[in-house]
Amino acid sequence: MVVLGSREQLCIHEEVSLLRGKTQTNACHALCKKRKKRYCAHFSRVAEFMKINPSLGEEPIDIEDLVNIGKSSGPCPYYVSRELHKTVDILFAPYNYLIDRGYRKSLNIQWTNSILIFDEAHNLESLCADAASFDLSSGLLTACISEAKNCIDLSIERREMSSDKSCNPDNFAILRALLLKLEKKIAEVPIDSKELGFTKPGPYIYEFLADLNVTQKTANMLIDIIEEATVLLEEVSNTTVDGKTNKSKSTVCRLESMGDILQQIFRDDGNPHAQYYRVHVQEVQGSGMDSFKGKASRTLSWWCFNPGIAMEQFSRLGVGSIILTSGTLSPMDSFAEELKLDFPVRLENPHVISDNQIWAGVVPVGPSGYTFNSSYRTRGSIEYKQELGNAIVNFTRVVPDGLLVFFPSYYILEQCISCWKTLGHSNSMDSSTIWERICKHKLPVVEPRQSSLFPMAIEDYMAKLKDKSASGAVFFAVCRGKVSEGLDFTDHAGRAVVITGIPFATSTDPKVRLKREFLDQQMNLQLTGSKGLTGEHWYTQQATRAVNQAVGRVIRHKHDFGAIIFCDERFTYSNRQSQVSRWIQPHIKCHSRFGEVVFSLTRFFRDGRIRGPTKLELMPPDDKETVMRGGSSQSQLHFEKLLAPVVSSVDFPCSTNQLSSSVKQGHSPGRLEDILPANKSSLRSDKLAKILAMKHASNLLVPGRKDMPVSNQKMIDLTKDELSDERPKDVIAPCSLKRPRLTLPGSDCQRDHFQKPHDSPDRSSGAHLLLSESDYRYLLKNKKSQYSDERSIQNSNLARANLLEDEMTSQKTTGLVDLQSKDVSRSSAPCNNEAKGSAFLVQVREKLTDTEYHEFVGYMKSLKSKAMKIGQVLQSITRLFSLPDRLPLLHRFKDYVPAKYHSLYDQYLKRTHEVAGP
Repeated sequence: MVVLGSREQLCIHEEVSLLRGKTQTNACHALCKKRKKRYCAHFSRVAEFMKINPSLGEEPIDIEDLVNIGKSSGPCPYYVSRELHKTVDILFAPYNYLIDRGYRKSLNIQWTNSILIFDEAHNLESLCADAASFDLSSGLLTACISEAKNCIDLSIERREMSSDKSCNPDNFAILRALLLKLEKKIAEVPIDSKELGFTKPGPYIYEFLADLNVTQKTANMLIDIIEEATVLLEEVSNTTVDGKTNKSKSTVCRLESMGDILQQIFRDDGNPHAQYYRVHVQEVQGSGMDSFKGKASRTLSWWCFNPGIAMEQFSRLGVGSIILTSGTLSPMDSFAEELKLDFPVRLENPHVISDNQIWAGVVPVGPSGYTFNSSYRTRGSIEYKQELGNAIVNFTRVVPDGLLVFFPSYYILEQCISCWKTLGHSNSMDSSTIWERICKHKLPVVEPRQSSLFPMAIEDYMAKLKDKSASGAVFFAVCRGKVSEGLDFTDHAGRAVVITGIPFATSTDPKVRLKREFLDQQMNLQLTGSKGLTGEHWYTQQATRAVNQAVGRVIRHKHDFGAIIFCDERFTYSNRQSQVSRWIQPHIKCHSRFGEVVFSLTRFFRDGRIRGPTKLELMPPDDKETVMRGGSSQSQLHFEKLLAPVVSSVDFPCSTNQLSSSVKQGHSPGRLEDILPANKSSLRSDKLAKILAMKHASNLLVPGRKDMPVSNQKMIDLTKDELSDERPKDVIAPCSLKRPRLTLPGSDCQRDHFQKPHDSPDRSSGAHLLLSESDYRYLLKNKKSQYSDERSIQNSNLARANLLEDEMTSQKTTGLVDLQSKDVSRSSAPCNNEAKGSAFLVQVREKLTDTEYHEFVGYMKSLKSKAMKIGQVLQSITRLFSLPDRLPLLHRFKDYVPAKYHSLYDQYLKRTHEVAGP
């Protein structure tokens, strides 16, 4: 197996490697001819190297391997690959090596019964058509005329100085005169409409050139003159002056492009292929970046509208099989029709993922109910841009890690971002712009128009994904752009993709318009009932394939998961959905309200955190331990203080004998980091009791020593999901302990676990468990699943007076708890506040995503420190709790709003209900 590359990739000659295009090719050919003065030493070593390395090629060899062979052993990597391809079984090569007739001939491959495999073949149709077309602009033609003039002067100078008659200046003069006539003739073409241009059938090109005496017979002579001129210019660009090689002049020869054009036009005798072409002359105004500024510039084009011409050549060569592979070939019938091949064997596979690994939905309206439609009629309005921006703000808030947002074109992308940087939220007291709100949740990266800047954009995106100060990054890109083609945004690099519209090509573009007309004409020529592709079908399929390519950037392997969001009402139509990739279609759901989308996405990613582990390589090394332990930031450690002071706790002393008994029975829990989930916000109520029990027991033992009690006490606070080494100064039994007796499950003896404060045992011998009665009442809603693990129950020793005896029966000997009502009645008032705040916090953590919870912490700090205006804080809180399942939290939060702001908070409540609907 070997990989073929170009001279540009493989050449290691110190001079030739600096050249490009046919200039490089001609220079290589010249140095490979045996001469006395100049000869390529690398080329001369190829034959000997192949003789002493007969096994070369048995193992796969790529371009880097070939270059390393050349640099270490001396043979030319380019010609080594050419020798290897004659004997290997598998050959990798770029598309143009097979599609372009010239490249194909140079390979000297035995095509009979060979197998061709085109990977990523969704672009094959356009590549075949473009390879057979050309555009001759005024700028290119002017450069060719200038180079022909240089050749005349150079050949005359050589004759005068060295009597070198190898180059005839008369030939170059003929070439220059012909090019001047061609320039004049193009300028004289009548153009009645700048929008429509000048269009003729394909064979008209021969009539057009015949007026310049360019025919099938004279074309070959002109091609030879052009090749001679190219060699002359290349030699001059590498002349040696005072021992130094002159490389100041451009190594790009424009004349070789003119030679390619002539070869393309006159490639076949009789020119049967011309019927699938169109001649077009278009006039455009020169831009400020070229020499035609302010002047009219014309372009002569010869466009091929039948990509099957290139593919039909393989059938004539006797190729055994042609295999096309891609994730976006559908619909296959039209694709086969375009390429003029039958493809009797077709296979469409489902994705390797399960149903719970993909979320796909159509979002026809935004947060305010404005319809999403990116057609040219609506996409320019301020309302559309503002609504789209507000929707993306919500997506950046809900989607974890990487988010990809695709626009139909660079123009729409730039217009929207420009608008978002100046617009704020409608009907909002928040003065932040939409762009600032996006940046608050995720760090933005915008796909550049220039290809040279794209690698830097990718590096920037990956760096921002790893930034621990943010909750991820958002990549604003374009369908058919660099981001949408062939890149893997695996796992956290791409958790969701947003399609903001359908990327239809510009309908007034001459090439698009003529392609549609050509297909319609071909359809009319076919017999009634035969299969064919109309211009309209081709137009919509091209746009849908671009969408399918974009959505394919996420969910890249069988363990990956992600969301696909279509923000355009046109995707609600069945004919649009039928053109989406088949593996996505069963999962698409149309949502009538934006709130439903956010709610569904939030639940999907919350479940996703349980389904898939966090990729630690995307986080700084110092944070990995925190993630493994389910830890939280410092703002989360003391968040309870923002709701209400922690004024109540329960002392649960336990003797060493009890612990030893539990260990001997085989009920020792694992390490704390093995128990806690990676993301505590995904903690479910049916798992809380088990985790609490294991956490409590694990704090009583030293890791690695099951029978040794911890020397210093630990506290577990459910509202923190954290361990704390600090003990509350005032330990007050909660008011729920008024019940006189309680049955404890899994106890081997009857003990007084709750005592009066003055009778309490030494606290250093036990552990504290901070848990309010509201927390336990909340857990009891899922009591059956909580206590399914009997061992966790036995080790937990979770005693609460609000647990009913009939819910806590056990087959083992039970312990009785005697409580003194008079000793706990004093704590009723403070306990109610703490219990209320703790229960509220538990539910907040379950409903919000990790990113949203961080926001909530910040807003609560601002509320207490008065760092933000009260109106902004309250509005932000109502936004977080605006989803249908969070509305109860929205109402309960009023208890933590100062009384003088209740009326303001009621206004936000009313507005939220109006947006949410009945």
